Amino acid sequence: MNHLDESRLKRKQRIRRKISGTPEQPRLTVYKSLKHIYAQVVDDSSGRTLVFASDLDPSLKEEFKAKKHKKSEVAQKVGALVAKRCVEVKIEKVVFDRNGFPYHGRVSAVADAARKAGLKF
Repeated sequence: MNHLDESRLKRKQRIRRKISGTPEQPRLTVYKSLKHIYAQVVDDSSGRTLVFASDLDPSLKEEFKAKKHKKSEVAQKVGALVAKRCVEVKIEKVVFDRNGFPYHGRVSAVADAARKAGLKF
C-alpha cells in the first residue's frame, strides 16, 4: 500500500468517526478506482447495503458501450441511478460519505447528480 492510500484511509477513518447511517437517514458512500466509480447506500445500524449503483451496472453499461464518455459524465449517471433507486425504495434523505476522497471531480459529480435526482443531503 502506498502513502496515498494510507493517507486516504486515515481521512476515511476520521470521517467515519463522525458520520454513520441510520434507518431513517442512511449513508451514501462513494468509491472510485482509476477506471470505475461505485456508490452505495448503507444502513450502518443493521450493516446492510440498501441500494447500489456503479458504472458496471448492466443498464448503464449498454449506454456507455455506444461511445466513449468522460469519467465525470459517467459519475453523473451513477449518481442519478443511485438516487433513482433510492426514491424507488422510499429513501429521501441520506448522509454523504466521500470515503476519504477529496470532494472534487467525480465524487462531487455523483453528489450533485444525486441531489438533482431527488436525494436530500
